[in-house]
Amino acid sequence: MKLTRRNLTKALASASLTGLLPATVFAQNKIVLGFAQVGAESEWRTANTESIKSSAAAAGIDLKFSDAQQKQENQIKAIRSYIAQKVDVIAFSPVVESGWDTVLLEAKAAKIPVVLTDRSVNSKDTSLYVTFMGSDFTEEGRKAGKWLVEKMKDNKGPINIVELQGTVGSAPAIDRKKGFEEIIKADPKFKITRSQTGDFTRAKGKEVMEAFLKADKNINVLYAHNDDMAIGAIQAIEEAGLKPAKDITIISIDAVKGAFEAMIAGKLNVSVECSPLLGPQLMSAVKDIKAGKTLPKRIVTEEGIFPMEVAAKEFPSRKY
Repeated sequence: MKLTRRNLTKALASASLTGLLPATVFAQNKIVLGFAQVGAESEWRTANTESIKSSAAAAGIDLKFSDAQQKQENQIKAIRSYIAQKVDVIAFSPVVESGWDTVLLEAKAAKIPVVLTDRSVNSKDTSLYVTFMGSDFTEEGRKAGKWLVEKMKDNKGPINIVELQGTVGSAPAIDRKKGFEEIIKADPKFKITRSQTGDFTRAKGKEVMEAFLKADKNINVLYAHNDDMAIGAIQAIEEAGLKPAKDITIISIDAVKGAFEAMIAGKLNVSVECSPLLGPQLMSAVKDIKAGKTLPKRIVTEEGIFPMEVAAKEFPSRKY
């Protein structure tokens, strides 16, 4: 038999199946992806992690995964570990925007391409990463603002808004605030009276909302940067003897199942979608990078907005 690459591969495969060669010979051909996740701070993040893990398995990609527990130093440590392991591609969702240049320069020097998912970095050197894929957070904030302006168009005001911001310094917190303010500033009847971080968690959302309610009896609207904080805040509103979505209009972002349940129960007015299902898109990008294809610098996820009136109809088709 003529020895060709194809015949050799067949022979090796046969040998591995009969136990003559270890299966690890073939595992070495797998693309290795190192992924540094923010943490598990919300329903959204849990769905995002599951999407990445299941998509890597389906794509035949060897995934090395780390959970930074919402600490930048843990993400940097994980990225350095991936560089030392000489993975093929590094991907991560940065916990905050700034402070990444040093470690990304290390990845560049090691010739390991980097993909940003969900959140971007604030760096003047855009050569430090191949692409950023995820939502347009500023547009999400705009959608929330536009919904409120339309909802309150016949209300003469003043309309006092309290804001639960996401993690300080994170891209979604910065951009969702910016987009929302961009829309409401056109009408002076809208005023953000209090704004504080709830760190994207239910527990902190509840805690901060409790403080808002104690300090201010005249709250008309709550704008929460994610559903988990809004759900925590709903508990605080109810414990204060008020009716969420009636006494206080509540707007949040993510559109996770928990938000749909709150809307169906009449406790949340609207949720702007931010899809966590980035796994298939990421694995496709990783394969394209390894194949030498050029990717666009920005890949935007398409998303909608769901007011409580459509929640019951839409809920059965939600995947997260």
